[in-house]
Amino acid sequence: MPFRLALVVFLATGARGCLTYEYEHEFWLRVDGSGTVNLTGRPALWTAFKGLGDPKNPDATVTRDAARALFERSGVRVRRVTLTRRGGHPYLFVSADFQDMNALSRTPAFPDLAVTMKRAGDRLVLEGAWSRPAEAPDIGARDREGLMAVRFHLPSKVYHHRKAADGVERGNIVGWRQTVAEGLAGGKLALGAEMDERSILLSTVLVFGTAIAAAIAILFSIFWAVVRRGRRDLAAAKRERKTGP
Repeated sequence: MPFRLALVVFLATGARGCLTYEYEHEFWLRVDGSGTVNLTGRPALWTAFKGLGDPKNPDATVTRDAARALFERSGVRVRRVTLTRRGGHPYLFVSADFQDMNALSRTPAFPDLAVTMKRAGDRLVLEGAWSRPAEAPDIGARDREGLMAVRFHLPSKVYHHRKAADGVERGNIVGWRQTVAEGLAGGKLALGAEMDERSILLSTVLVFGTAIAAAIAILFSIFWAVVRRGRRDLAAAKRERKTGP
């Protein structure tokens, strides 16, 4: 299977210049556990992994209304649901906001995801796994080509990760992938990362704040040195006038 995955990745990158996924979870997390998730997939894969629609005719039954209802039953706020086409195939896209990452697992919209984010000292630990639910319907031989992935845009500095496919990308992105065929066969993606409890934004603000405070302190020191020098020079001039001829 690793050779097959490598071959699929090579073909995908060679043909299009970047990876494309037939089924993908993409999370944007905040340090308080809230965030946004975007989920894109072929209708048949929504059926195979989420249990949405009729396995005999997923293209007709995996609808925007059905997807919206599925996510709303999971307690998230749906931002957008769209149907698009790529390479002549339909893809369902859902974007939704959630308040607690820990509350998503095993809800109606996420039967294939078991992920937690917990505090450990001064760090945050994300861990869990993605796997096809045992009770998910079979879609037969269709839609088994291509790649699938689970990706996280983490809110702070990443210290460690559990064998993310491409390591840490752009400073704070980690992701895991496998072939769709492996996912349909029950393959599990083990997910995990350890990060700072402070958000990148907060850290940036602190760095800039410290730099600004240091600059102000230096300017004040220079100003105070000039003032003291001026006072000394003025005092010396007065003494010279008093003792002059």
